[in-house]
Amino acid sequence: MAGRSGRISDEDIALVRERSPIADVVGEHIQLRNAGGGNLKGLCPFHDEKSPSFNVTPARGYYYCFGCAEGGDVITFVRKIENLTFSEAVERLAQRAGIQLRYEQGGYVPGREQGERLRLIEAHRAAAEFYAERLAAPEAAPGRRFLSERGFERADAEHFGVGYAPNEWEALSRHLMARGFTSQELIKGGLAREGRRGPVDRFRGRLIWPIRDITGDVIGFGARKLLDSDDGPKYLNTPESPIYHKSSVLYGVDLAKREIAKRTQAVIVEGYTDVMACHLAGVPTAVATCGTSFGEDHIKVLRRLLLDQAEFRGEVIFTFDGDSAGQKAALRAFQDEQKFVTQTFVAVQPDGLDPCDLRVKQGDAAVRDLIASREPLFAFAIRSTLSRYDLNTNEGRLAALDAAAPVVASIKDPGLRKTYVVDLDRWLGFMDEGFVIQRVQQVAGRAQEGAHAPGHRQTGRTAAAPARSAPVRQEPLDPAVRLEAEALKLAVQRPALLGPEFDALGAAAFTLPEHVALYELVLAAGGTVAGGPGGREWVDRLLEQADAGTPDGPGADLKPLVTRFAVEAVRADVNVEERYGAAVLAKIQEVAVGRAVAQVKSRLQRLNPVDEQQEYNRLFGELVALEQQRRVLRERASGA
Repeated sequence: MAGRSGRISDEDIALVRERSPIADVVGEHIQLRNAGGGNLKGLCPFHDEKSPSFNVTPARGYYYCFGCAEGGDVITFVRKIENLTFSEAVERLAQRAGIQLRYEQGGYVPGREQGERLRLIEAHRAAAEFYAERLAAPEAAPGRRFLSERGFERADAEHFGVGYAPNEWEALSRHLMARGFTSQELIKGGLAREGRRGPVDRFRGRLIWPIRDITGDVIGFGARKLLDSDDGPKYLNTPESPIYHKSSVLYGVDLAKREIAKRTQAVIVEGYTDVMACHLAGVPTAVATCGTSFGEDHIKVLRRLLLDQAEFRGEVIFTFDGDSAGQKAALRAFQDEQKFVTQTFVAVQPDGLDPCDLRVKQGDAAVRDLIASREPLFAFAIRSTLSRYDLNTNEGRLAALDAAAPVVASIKDPGLRKTYVVDLDRWLGFMDEGFVIQRVQQVAGRAQEGAHAPGHRQTGRTAAAPARSAPVRQEPLDPAVRLEAEALKLAVQRPALLGPEFDALGAAAFTLPEHVALYELVLAAGGTVAGGPGGREWVDRLLEQADAGTPDGPGADLKPLVTRFAVEAVRADVNVEERYGAAVLAKIQEVAVGRAVAQVKSRLQRLNPVDEQQEYNRLFGELVALEQQRRVLRERASGA
């Protein structure tokens, strides 16, 4: 909790947690859906997965992924998702909640002393305001004319935050440094470059679009050339910085994310004005990359927003120009198609107009019609391949078949692959499905042989494994181990249901070392009696105790297990939890007594009832008492 700005007070940290509902904060990054039992579920942002295993429990303020074992509270989530220090994460959430933090060792600290990321975010917000204000200046007339010619009004520019960078060397730099930002911050954030006598503005005489992250913070800018005297590229973007990583940034995602989740549809366009045109025309799911091609990190962002599961439920629609460059872009997108689970489409305007130009010339309805006329990406890729050949000759059709066969062979779904074989035969005019199937199978066989050849390096989406394989938590098969987990889960979530009887079980009632360690941790925190009704305070207390370590045995780092058990759903309906808690305790005791019975029986078998009659009778009496105890516990445990 200590940093350049001093130690943030514990009271303020608690207030930040209280005013930062974890479902809202996590929901800014991924789509969450009701998973029952008060839990929410979505696709994990920390590893690639096909079905959701990331759980959030709003009542206790924790999250846990059963796929990669990442877990924690709202501060932990922000730290990991944005790669921040603890203090920076607290400052980030405090800013979001409108809380002014107090720092110990010197009281409130001015802005220049705060975390680096927060400072860069503030500088970009101030820069966006500066640019937006300058759009109304006389010198910005070329920028206003550019917008007007493309059908955008003043209100549209304000909605998207479009601005203008003065054609001066230091206009923005002087403005921001007067606001207390340093030249090093401006250069590090990509707002300025190092000049001979100080920082020089990166963008000059250009129309400016603020690029926001998924939470709505400005993290960079895109700038369009307006002046003939500008010898730079048509579009210039913020360089890589601590807050701006172009490979994972999607322009417009802050405005589109809710509609993407609601409609389970994402539309990928090529430019900032295309995003604006789509949103204004009634396609609010449009986003665009920022100075880079659409790639794997962009896919991860969209999958989490779409809750892209193992079912053909949603749509990802790529829009490209109808020229050869647009076709090449579509075929590049095809290479990533199967990284989505959902369906992928291409929408190409035959006359080559992009969504912005289409809206200007034909109106809003034409943009909506373009998206509605989408074509499956597989079909587009196959048709684009066939278009390169003369299909009027046998030689041309055969060459086209051989060229298209790898595309069809790469379709993983057997049923879909068979359907496209039929289409391919029809498009080529062979009228011989068997011949086309054979040709495709030959290509697929050669590709498979090549993939398994010695020294072959697998590439591409059909062969490559996920970049980061995450450990998958296996459900214990032993019923006794599952029972231990249920008891510990209740001890973490609903300790009052267990009470002193749980505390009296003893560590011997648990078999897994981590279960033993967690049981001892609960006792070290005061036992379930101290936990009361449970909730966030009790979980926090256990996590603090885990930080301190357990007095004996393994389990120096039990925090992931505590977090998991705080989030994982109890196996009983909330209406019968009280009976369930008693039944689980009885069952654990029954299992322990069963082990004692087995031990006594083993000892009896080793005794001679004649020569060791006294010991035999004593053990036999102990066995009868244990069996009686087990019968009673079994009756009580009937609800587990």
